[in-house]
Amino acid sequence: MGVALALARDAGANGDVPVGAVVVRSDGEIVGRGANVREASGDPTGHAEVIALRDAARHLGRWRLDDCALVVTLEPCAMCAGAVLAARVPVLVLGAWDAKAGATGSQWDLVRDARLSPKVDVIAGVRAAESALLLAEFFAARR
Repeated sequence: MGVALALARDAGANGDVPVGAVVVRSDGEIVGRGANVREASGDPTGHAEVIALRDAARHLGRWRLDDCALVVTLEPCAMCAGAVLAARVPVLVLGAWDAKAGATGSQWDLVRDARLSPKVDVIAGVRAAESALLLAEFFAARR
């Protein structure tokens, strides 16, 4: 989560919402990194999770990330939850919950929906205060 938080800080410094994500293999190796780049790239899919999953797939040479965990500073939205499912990521570690758009346990729970397969283990609240503070400071400076 420390690496994800550093990526989030960089995103915030570049004018994007400060969210960072890493993909970690079961042996502990970080194989993908991402930060929000929607503002920087003009890409509506430029969420940290999508960038990290793409980076991991490139690094590993495969789309199936079934031996990896996604670690992200903010609960994924519906698009990112779908990307987690599509990549077959079995474990999601998140920092802060997203009460507005969260789709992995707060507003919706796509990754554990009985109608979808496979299911994802969600570990929430890891360094949540730090993650939430980054977001609060970012938005406070813009209001």
